[in-house]
Amino acid sequence: MNETILEVTNNIINRSKKSREVYLNRVKELSNKDINRSKVGCSNLAHTIAPMNDEEKKHMTNMISPNIGIITSYNDMLSAHEPFSIYPSLIKRTLLQEGSTAQVAGGVPAMCDGVTQGFEGMELSLFSRDNIAMGTAIGLSHNVYDGAMYLGVCDKIVPGLLIGALSFGHLPAIFVPAGPMPSGISNKKKAEVRQEFAQGKVGKDELLRVESESYHSSGTCTFYGTANSNQMLLEMMGLQLPNSSFVNANTQLRDELTQEASRKLLDLTKYKNNFTPIANIINEKSFVNAIVGLMATGGSTNHTIHLIAMARAAGIILNWNDFDMISKVTPLLCKLYPNGSADVNHFRDAGGMSVVIHELINSGLVHEDVNTVVGFGLKNYIVEPTLKDNNLVFNNGATVSRDINIISSVDAPFSKEGGITLLEGNIGRSIIKTSALKEEHLFVKAPAVVFSTQEELKDAFSRGELEKDFVAVVKFQGPKANGMPELHGLLPSLGVLQDKGFNVAIVTDGRMSGASGKVPSAIHLVDEGIQKGAISIIEDGDIICLDVRNKKLSLELDASEKIKRFSKKTDLSSNYYNYGRNLFSNVRKNVSSAEEGATIFDIPGEERH
Repeated sequence: MNETILEVTNNIINRSKKSREVYLNRVKELSNKDINRSKVGCSNLAHTIAPMNDEEKKHMTNMISPNIGIITSYNDMLSAHEPFSIYPSLIKRTLLQEGSTAQVAGGVPAMCDGVTQGFEGMELSLFSRDNIAMGTAIGLSHNVYDGAMYLGVCDKIVPGLLIGALSFGHLPAIFVPAGPMPSGISNKKKAEVRQEFAQGKVGKDELLRVESESYHSSGTCTFYGTANSNQMLLEMMGLQLPNSSFVNANTQLRDELTQEASRKLLDLTKYKNNFTPIANIINEKSFVNAIVGLMATGGSTNHTIHLIAMARAAGIILNWNDFDMISKVTPLLCKLYPNGSADVNHFRDAGGMSVVIHELINSGLVHEDVNTVVGFGLKNYIVEPTLKDNNLVFNNGATVSRDINIISSVDAPFSKEGGITLLEGNIGRSIIKTSALKEEHLFVKAPAVVFSTQEELKDAFSRGELEKDFVAVVKFQGPKANGMPELHGLLPSLGVLQDKGFNVAIVTDGRMSGASGKVPSAIHLVDEGIQKGAISIIEDGDIICLDVRNKKLSLELDASEKIKRFSKKTDLSSNYYNYGRNLFSNVRKNVSSAEEGATIFDIPGEERH
């Protein structure tokens, strides 16, 4: 094993010892209670089986076969989740053939960041993750289930489902994706037209035509943003069938994988000889493997928040130093949009997760000795699912890339380090995605131009006021201020300026999209502005230095001026009403910092009462 990976793992284990012990003891307590339908009263069971057919009722009342709870995030306005409409019936039929039953235990919200991007609804996006976790708990609270299947793909949905699943750590669990849509217009062309629209070179009709050719059918969007990073993480953590994430939606192979996931979960229940609750799969090594996968593939910066929140649910405490240390020793193996032109369909065709996991195991960068839903050992994930005579088979997976322009090797990586770096300085601590940055953009020293919203920046760009070197400072965008919406709307304008040769960058306590990366962006800044973080006092013309090579983010301002500025107050009351934002006031009050997962949930053993 790589020495740094071992050091980080041991740091996490030691740091988490107390909370991890509390979590595992609570799981053990629930396991000993053996709560399921055999323990509920007759009236309770009658309510449970009332809508079932006679065959299902027979299985449910004989108490000798598992009943599986399905938590679904289906809706038909989110392309990645629309295919889930048929999954419950498919799962139920499959399990009934095995003499078992399944029920939709609950549905959870699944909002599309692509729809809310740039509008007030986006301020509920990050908070929806914890809402999903609570919805998962409500669904499973009926306590008549022997295992759970989690149907989810996108940005906050999978992290929320996993937080909920870990709160029911005594239950076996498996995650089931919907798969990506087929490739549409190239990501490069889409980005070009977005920039042309920002400059007024094309109109809205042309932009809509191009966007619709990119997002054109059911299935997950094909760029390597947060949604597809979720799928990678689930495989790295052993919670999804091997190399199954990027099999296209609405295909026979996709349906066969869903049925196989259903059968696989049965094998993990207490009715079989291989009882494996999710608490026996997920541990500190699982999260280290996930972070390594994030770095090796150039995944979404959103996971520097989500992984921390997910880990806390299992009593595991991560911080950004862990990400930074892992990034230093993990080579970038993948070139996917926004770090390249390829999409996840091209990634799958190049060998996909099989190649990536093989490279990481062989180089000692991941823990192979972990449990998974398909058995002990991450080597179980070096396979490739396919159909043979209309039946699902897992063949030996590719261990060498079929396209070295998409997946490289540890010996010849696209970069010697992973795609995310920790910046520190007198402005605070922040994350920057480096996997898509060119060498000349790793250092920016320029005057600040301060904005309160991304719309203000776009307006200034349209007026021609930004034809210069500058650092765009977008403050009061953190979780406590307005829910930490993604600021994806900044990128087309700043990308145009960068292409013109101007030295530009972003500093914000908000988030960027999982699809961002071209413009150097110091994001997730802590402390955030509303908590009197240093970003709150930055004014137009202040000199900011963003130095990726030396991992520094600093503001050139003398101490007396800082003290004077901290006395100013900012009115953010308009963030707190309309569009349902008033319903989340208590979330804003209680949410933790970005480095603590931007979550309202406490670490086990440290609950506030």
